[in-house]
Amino acid sequence: MVRVVATGTFDIIHPGHIRYLEEAKKLGDELIVIVAREKNVKHKPKPIIPDEQRVKVVSALKPVDKAILGDENDIFKPIMELKPDIIALGYDQHFDEKKLEDELRKRGLKTKVVRIKVKENCEFCSSTKIIKRIVDVVKSRLKEYEEFFRRRGMI
Repeated sequence: MVRVVATGTFDIIHPGHIRYLEEAKKLGDELIVIVAREKNVKHKPKPIIPDEQRVKVVSALKPVDKAILGDENDIFKPIMELKPDIIALGYDQHFDEKKLEDELRKRGLKTKVVRIKVKENCEFCSSTKIIKRIVDVVKSRLKEYEEFFRRRGMI
């Protein structure tokens, strides 16, 4: 059995995430996803959705066999426990494949690192773009949203 690990923040799930996970699943028999903890996200804005909720949503996705939270202190700890055959990186993930493979070798793993080059092209295939869209829409419709929330006793 070929075990594949995919990683990511998965803040607001969009078609790009789905495509990445579908492509990662094609690389093996089992796909385990490591969801980054908020405290470890340093290369972009912190996620909006709490850690446990992001894991729950990712675990419900069709290509995913299991989803877990990353370790709070050592991003390699779950990799060492899972001992995957392949780590699948998204087309835009900030990891360097060679450096990652070198670190895995130092830790005694022969895990292959594969960059998923396929990219989903859609207007909102980015959590950042979705958040910006929500902010823009709310700004332009602020009175409408305030009335909506007021009628429901939410403000």
